[in-house]
Amino acid sequence: MKILVFSDSHRSLSGMYAAIDRHSPHQAIHLGDLMDDAEEVAQHYPKLPFCMVPGNCDGWTTAPVKKQIVLEGKSILLSHGHRWGVKSGYAAALADARAVGADILLFGHTHRAVCEQQEDGLWMMNPGASRSSYGLIQIEDGSISCTLHQS
Repeated sequence: MKILVFSDSHRSLSGMYAAIDRHSPHQAIHLGDLMDDAEEVAQHYPKLPFCMVPGNCDGWTTAPVKKQIVLEGKSILLSHGHRWGVKSGYAAALADARAVGADILLFGHTHRAVCEQQEDGLWMMNPGASRSSYGLIQIEDGSISCTLHQS
């Protein structure tokens, strides 16, 4: 399964369209700022499931700021990151992911791309701002690989 991860699009949609066309993913995830962008892109790919959470620039919404989903048997915790204070460090986000038994932690907010596997096997990814980068998660035969790509 191929999963594309975007964040902080801020009305820059071309990178998301190009990534979807390049990778033909099975799932897309948008980590906020701006959810309207994800909704617009999703309309162009009606067969592609989109999962999204709001960011600090998404204004008032009733959408949950954090979600936990399961894809191919792997638990993914996603949020924009501002409520975890990720600009000051990742400790709160990592603790939350471990507390819920996540295999993959996804967040944005900083506009700085990060992709690393922790010593306990937990993957952590911030795809950066979608105008310059995005993330690709592949889950195959129970194995996870996470990579960053330039838009």
